[in-house]
Amino acid sequence: MMEHTRIKDLLKSEEFGKEIIVKGWVRTFRNNQFIAINDGSSINNIQAVVDFENTNDEVLKRITTGAAVRVKGNLVESLGKGQRVEVKATEVSIIGDSDPEKYPLQPKKHSLEFLREIAHLRFRTGTFNAIFKVRNALAFAVHKFFNERDFVYMHTPIITGSDAEGAGEMFQVTTLDLNNPPRTEEGKIDFKEDFFGKATNLTVSGQLEGELAAMAFGNIYTFGPTFRAENSNTTRHLAEFWMIEPEMAFYELDDNMDLAEDLLKYVIRYALDTCPDEIEFLKNRLLEEEKSKPQNERSELNLVDKLNFVLENNFERITYTEAIDILQKSKPNQKKQFKYVIDGWGADLQSEHERYLVEKHFKKPVILTDYPRAIKSFYMKQNPVDAQGHETVRAMDILFPGIGEMVGGSQREENLDKLLARMEEVGIPAEEMEWFLDTRRFGSVPHSGFGVGFERLVLFTTGMTNIRDVIPFPRTPNNAEF
Repeated sequence: MMEHTRIKDLLKSEEFGKEIIVKGWVRTFRNNQFIAINDGSSINNIQAVVDFENTNDEVLKRITTGAAVRVKGNLVESLGKGQRVEVKATEVSIIGDSDPEKYPLQPKKHSLEFLREIAHLRFRTGTFNAIFKVRNALAFAVHKFFNERDFVYMHTPIITGSDAEGAGEMFQVTTLDLNNPPRTEEGKIDFKEDFFGKATNLTVSGQLEGELAAMAFGNIYTFGPTFRAENSNTTRHLAEFWMIEPEMAFYELDDNMDLAEDLLKYVIRYALDTCPDEIEFLKNRLLEEEKSKPQNERSELNLVDKLNFVLENNFERITYTEAIDILQKSKPNQKKQFKYVIDGWGADLQSEHERYLVEKHFKKPVILTDYPRAIKSFYMKQNPVDAQGHETVRAMDILFPGIGEMVGGSQREENLDKLLARMEEVGIPAEEMEWFLDTRRFGSVPHSGFGVGFERLVLFTTGMTNIRDVIPFPRTPNNAEF
């Protein structure tokens, strides 16, 4: 039997007078009498009231912020404001001391920048308790969503010899001696002597391997870490992040969009239903933070309203061509207020354009489809050339308020000849991708898939503004602590 009761359960309990034991970490200790204790099970603390006149002075001195304590006592109705129950302590003991002169998390407001520097301790704050509870709920909801729809969860490789994006910004994996690597007669590094006998990298996507599985199971999904060696020091980029990537046989673009919209609504609804205290805390935190901003920079909706806004609206579906027309005619474009002015068809849309479409023009999430072939990946299904002579692919991106792109996906090119021609065009050697091309040689079918950057989903659901605050230990340029 567990000796103690979790604080989450005590806060809901009606068993007044019952003797209980609570264990946790001290958040504050006031007037030598009131201990605010948190054990991580709830964003809220429970207060233990100490009979300081009958408690050993040496124990009282050791009840400091950050210390781990065991409190035995009776659960009673609280007379204080903002709390329903408290513990009338009969016995207090210290499990683990915390030196108040050295413990960095003192009972005051700390900046998010400071907390990033002590990421190993920031879990103990209310803000990060809330963020990672919501992250946990979203992750569970992802698996629940796909499991209810009979998808097979597939673990695709972390170490790979292929580049799904064709971008080349990958982390290399090697066991070779970097001070004296073996070389070929031409002076190049001889990867035949490496662990895998060839050059390998950390994966940028599980998509290509996911397609292989979809050609047997029908519907599969992957949910795992991916890596990009991009030197991007921004609030929206990480070098290591998690991706949700379903692949579905016999799905065309409309099916793909339907599934992606259903997934996003399902997981956000699950987080709202299972983390009401945490989301309410984050809503209030955001409102407090925005008080320092000019009125025109504040969000029109609070966090809960923004999440419900996504749930209650059907996502607007428009083509890239329609989006370009809207953007070209927009006031920010005509007044050259966009950093990247839209001159015409073929432009690669930036975050400012995506957010204008969502936040200003349609005022709802937007799904953009049918992008120019030239700016998209080789595996996307090619559309017939349109009346204006535009070459497009059956791609789709889902754009969210405050975030921009939340989902990127497409119908995949199932025609072997078209795929080979496109690979040659972008310089991907067919001989290195024979395993992938076999899916088009043997029983090829229309199929589709998409990727959701999980941290961006957490960012949106928590209302945070920096992606480094929604992953436990962020990996960014010049930062690989812990």
